[in-house]
Amino acid sequence: MPFSLHQGDALGVLVGLPDGCVDSVITDPPYNSGGRTSKERTTRSAKQKYTSADAKNDLADFTGENMDQRSYGFWLTQIMTEAHRLTRTGGTALLFTDWRQLPTTTDAIQAAGWLWRGVLAWHKPQARPQKGRFTQNCEFVVWASKGAIDGSRNPVYLPGLYSASQPSGAKRQHITQKPVEVMRELVKISPEGGTVLDFCAGSGSTGVAALLEGRDFIGVEKTDHYASIAADRLTEAVRETVGQADVVLTV
Repeated sequence: MPFSLHQGDALGVLVGLPDGCVDSVITDPPYNSGGRTSKERTTRSAKQKYTSADAKNDLADFTGENMDQRSYGFWLTQIMTEAHRLTRTGGTALLFTDWRQLPTTTDAIQAAGWLWRGVLAWHKPQARPQKGRFTQNCEFVVWASKGAIDGSRNPVYLPGLYSASQPSGAKRQHITQKPVEVMRELVKISPEGGTVLDFCAGSGSTGVAALLEGRDFIGVEKTDHYASIAADRLTEAVRETVGQADVVLTV
């Protein structure tokens, strides 16, 4: 079985997984971006913050987007502490964030026991220009390791900058969906045949990338709507790679 997909709360699922079962944690947590005031943070849903009226698909809301920075940092420290236990020594973690939450994310990942290694940049060519300002056309990926990295175990040379647009139109199946071409590069930090964990799996882009690159995948998604989409996408990726669809959705 190249992957398992669990529907449920991330922390609740992770505590039931065995020590040292993954090589890399690669995830895009709900990092509560864009709320300048308490009112903006608590009255707007994720869908209102991140989508426009011309979205082609019915993009369901997801929870976790209304925390302030202290609460987000506390939650992320808890879950990354559990993810640290699940990761083999020398394994890695990659977390998407934006400029607002970058300091909180680097604090939390270190408080959880990881060694902070640096920050990658994802450049989005289609970002909207802003008159009199710099265009905010980058998101960031904080990366870290569980102890020392043995380069001979996975002798790859990976870039620190990636450029690709977010899926749009009918191809966009999640509010904050990441391009598979970027995720296929990121999963290469996991050794070939290794296991990638995404505890905020969304529509399954990390898992699709992992399967296409010859890695196994463990995914966790809380929202029913997106867990169903992820199951379909992962099943299709399995068909592409091994010609079968022997898949279990764990509830």
